[in-house]
Amino acid sequence: MSKNRKFKRCFITGITGSAGSFLAEFILKKEPKMSIFGTFRNKNKLKYINKIKSKRLKLTKLNLLDYSKLKNFLLRSKPDLIYHFASDADVRKSFDLPRQVISNNNSITLNLLEAIRETNLKPLIILCSTPEVYGNVDDNSKPILETEKMSPQSPYAVSKCFQDLLSQVYFKSYKIDIIITRMFSYTNSRRFTLFQSAFAKQIIEIERNKIDYLKHGNLKSIRTFIDIEDAMNAYWLAAKKGKIGAIYNIGGNDTASVGDVLKTLISFSKKTILIKEDKKLLRPVDIHKQLPNSMKFRKDTKWKPKVRLSSSLKNLLNDIRANIQ
Repeated sequence: MSKNRKFKRCFITGITGSAGSFLAEFILKKEPKMSIFGTFRNKNKLKYINKIKSKRLKLTKLNLLDYSKLKNFLLRSKPDLIYHFASDADVRKSFDLPRQVISNNNSITLNLLEAIRETNLKPLIILCSTPEVYGNVDDNSKPILETEKMSPQSPYAVSKCFQDLLSQVYFKSYKIDIIITRMFSYTNSRRFTLFQSAFAKQIIEIERNKIDYLKHGNLKSIRTFIDIEDAMNAYWLAAKKGKIGAIYNIGGNDTASVGDVLKTLISFSKKTILIKEDKKLLRPVDIHKQLPNSMKFRKDTKWKPKVRLSSSLKNLLNDIRANIQ
């Protein structure tokens, strides 16, 4: 294992999304000589990535479902590091449109891995998976280890199991360098399908007298949380120091229920916030408790989260407040 790998050319799939754009920003600041490559499907999705002003960021219009164009793009860009974020990542939506979500997420991942195999390129791939693959784990099996069996509870989670398992096959069968990360909940001001961001956005809308109530789903689910900066640093350290072929749970030090997160966010507002349960926000099947064991990742990479949940949620609210029109 290399103790501190060096990279020159990084391809981030899903770079126009929330996590992808945050990671592009992080790497460009961290590594002054690295080039970042990304693809987009339409110009309406460039809101976040267009805020990054760097000549080292190169964007190409490309749909990852187009296999031949993806191969040509990889041969031109020759990345030595790939982060695979691109997915339709809305859990609630996947219950309504399972075929669309599963077909998209499975196909783009198969295309990427097969294109790497056929082009004989030798990048390190960080497959960005999710704890949703574990489903509802028995209390006697918590904190969750990477060896816990997969038991997906949503169509989205099924697609992430496919991505995860397919990556394991390509590592074992085709000797492609892959590290799988299963990142637990982190604060993300650019993705409003996450409950903490949805809460923050509604609080701001109530402050501005645009809506009367904050709508929420299940408040009893318990999660661990990571700040966005700590999360991006974890992704970077996975590439720099993680073991090839490893699967890593990545979770923070702070544990709270969804309801606790909502109370904390409300405490930062000077306005009285009235809340209402919205049946449309309830999932047919939900995760009760997501508590990871992250010791393997911390041992291999020396990663430690630095930002506490309360500070992270305050930053989240202020970031959305500054950017929402």
